Amino acid sequence: MKKTLTYSSLLVLALAMTACGKGNKVYDASGVFESTEVTVSAEGNGKIMSLDLQEGDRLEAGAVVGCIDTVQLYLSKIQLEASRRAVGSGRLNISRQIAALESQIAKQRQELDRFTKLEQAGASNRKQVEDIQAQLDILERQLAAQKESLQNTNSNVSGQADALEAQVMQLEDKIRKCVITSPVSGTILAKYSEAGELAVQGRALFKVADLDNIRLRAYITADQLTNVKLGQAVKVYADQGTSGRKEYDGTLIWISDKAEFTPKTIQTRDERANLVYAVKIAVKNDGLIKLGMYGEVKF
Repeated sequence: MKKTLTYSSLLVLALAMTACGKGNKVYDASGVFESTEVTVSAEGNGKIMSLDLQEGDRLEAGAVVGCIDTVQLYLSKIQLEASRRAVGSGRLNISRQIAALESQIAKQRQELDRFTKLEQAGASNRKQVEDIQAQLDILERQLAAQKESLQNTNSNVSGQADALEAQVMQLEDKIRKCVITSPVSGTILAKYSEAGELAVQGRALFKVADLDNIRLRAYITADQLTNVKLGQAVKVYADQGTSGRKEYDGTLIWISDKAEFTPKTIQTRDERANLVYAVKIAVKNDGLIKLGMYGEVKF
């Protein structure tokens, strides 16, 4: 009889606690803490010479953490630069090339001027002036043709030099990309490669995320949607284990414009709701919130 009463008492207590738990739901929505995770991949091919980072390390944006072998790229660059100099040496000095012809034209013009004056004075005939003019016209056409030819030659040389310069710049870009850096400030979540391994373009090297500024992705019902707005200040609660829950200030930064089915692992204020709207709430992390933890929000 005593054992029966004990079991009955426990059953009543459990039902009462369940009823109280359902009636004391103080949050409006729940979800999971997340952050923007960036997977850094190799931008070059070659042996990884160094990759000085470990999971849990904090990095600043732009921090150099390793490099990929660039010897072959550097040697190719030297070869291209030598070819570019050789091509550039073929550029012609147009002024020097046409100097002799310009001198002949200048003398011919002097002769034309002299014989024109003699003709006017009656000391020369018109035929001599016309012959000198004809010779002058021939020389000027030769000069124009020579200039065009020399300019075309230099244009071709410039085109070849520019093409080689572009190839040098491409190699320099590849060499720069062999320096491994962190694109964002954050904490290393995972390391996928080690020094000495072979890197190929696109191979994942490590994953980094900003754990100081995280987001709670929660879900609200259609009824709640009309009562929230972007920029709204809210209260966020994170589970602290046996210590209960810790409260944080949050800001609503995103509201989905499309409804979706309620995720199985997420509870909403109205547990009967089949369709919900995702929202994101920015939270300043003090280091106690971990990615993947469940959180709750009060609007």
